[in-house]
Amino acid sequence: MTISSTDPHSMRRRRRTAGRAAALAGALVALLVLSGCVPSFLKPSTLESTPTGEEVAADLEPFYGQVLTWEDCDNGFECATAKAPLDWEAPSEGEIDLALVRHRATGERIGSLLVNPGGPGGSGYDFVKDSLDYAVGEPLQQRFDIVGFDPRGVGRSSAVACYEPTDMDQFLFGIVPGERGSDEWIENMGQVKTDFGAACGENTGALLGEVDTKSAARDLDMLRAALGDEQLNYLGYSYGTFLGATYAGLFPEKVGRLVLDGAIDPAAQEEDVSREQAVGFESALRAYLADCLAGTDCPFTGSVDAAMDEISRLLASVDASPMRGTDGREVGADTLVTAIVYPLYSADSWPYLSEMLDAVMLGDADAALNFADGYYGRNADGTYNDNSTESFLAINCLDYAYQSDVDVMREKAAEITAAAPVIGPYFGYGDLGCITWPFPSTAERTAIHAEGAAPIVVVGTTNDPATPYTWAVSLADQLESGVLVTYEGEGHTAYNKSNDCVGGAVESYLIEGTVPSDGTTC
Repeated sequence: MTISSTDPHSMRRRRRTAGRAAALAGALVALLVLSGCVPSFLKPSTLESTPTGEEVAADLEPFYGQVLTWEDCDNGFECATAKAPLDWEAPSEGEIDLALVRHRATGERIGSLLVNPGGPGGSGYDFVKDSLDYAVGEPLQQRFDIVGFDPRGVGRSSAVACYEPTDMDQFLFGIVPGERGSDEWIENMGQVKTDFGAACGENTGALLGEVDTKSAARDLDMLRAALGDEQLNYLGYSYGTFLGATYAGLFPEKVGRLVLDGAIDPAAQEEDVSREQAVGFESALRAYLADCLAGTDCPFTGSVDAAMDEISRLLASVDASPMRGTDGREVGADTLVTAIVYPLYSADSWPYLSEMLDAVMLGDADAALNFADGYYGRNADGTYNDNSTESFLAINCLDYAYQSDVDVMREKAAEITAAAPVIGPYFGYGDLGCITWPFPSTAERTAIHAEGAAPIVVVGTTNDPATPYTWAVSLADQLESGVLVTYEGEGHTAYNKSNDCVGGAVESYLIEGTVPSDGTTC
């Protein structure tokens, strides 16, 4: 189980209704997204970009030299569609669309700042258009055209398509027969994943084999040129750090000012990611419990270790005997883990985690389903907001290497469980999702050095659950020009979410080119 760019004995309890759980989930979505109100500016109805005009191979000229036509799309934003090759190795054999949105600089303009929110599968278009103030601070809005984009395979761009909503419900929430890790369970889980991949292949076509991060990084360079920027200025969060680092490795001479916040280690293998994320979320869960037990409204009593044992028993219980929600969906351990990790992305969300766990321990499956729905972008009517889950899986299946030896899977699953005894049992067997993918991965996860690139600022949070701090340290060490900024705290990513020290370091670099001291701690 790899989480995205993506929760009963001797304790105080208060009953919660399903309606209360839904309200809390809605509040959590608002808290985590923090959609900003964006002022409206009077702009011309259409504008055209001026590409850089740089020399490229003849078959790439139509893409690098394309003129982007921007049109008003409400509240001071402008939208455009770019063309990219379906296959960068055969640029003349098909095209795809890339959707962009822009908020023009409100002050003296430096250039474009491209922003990626993570995932993989996160919509940069929605991130910028729906939550500009959360994506970037006011100083960056003043000096840069803030550009959000949906990478290939994602959202409004040419996108991965797999299941209709009812089938997606079964894929995400269905209970796989057999004891976890048994031959029966592995066979059944493998069939579930195979069927999903086959549907993705049928409904997506050749694009499904071209949504890897290296191709997306080449798109990024093409967008830079089409926007008219000689060098790339870029802010990447979570998976967006891997996209940014990949870009730097491919085009070090085109690196302008890059900030990579919540770093992924490019050299980490799939099993490394699963293990370290399990450890990260387990650490965040312990931090939540310490805070909860020190307060006055916690569903647990006693020590952190005792509370962790309670949660472990709860997960084992629903793994063996799932709970059923009012809409008929069941809550097994995988869904409950998703519901738990969702609010662990931000310490501000911990009170909602208490509410959800309190409700679940009273038998309210809807509380967990509402949180899992928030994580997956599922609406109350059963529809899904976007294709983020499908694109997440499709990109990861191309970006990592996978193997089919069941004995090795079991060994790796046992290692993850040993490292994170409460969360870890549900993070194993990630190979099953991709070993029968219609387009086998040829990826090699290696260190990225980006020799000759301008300074690249890497931001890491010491107790980040989704992208553990060790990855930020590793990426900054790998990059020849890497500069590490550390935020000592909780939560996933730090810029615009933590303190003025981090904000000042990031903004001073992006705006003024002032490189923070390597090892700066905030």
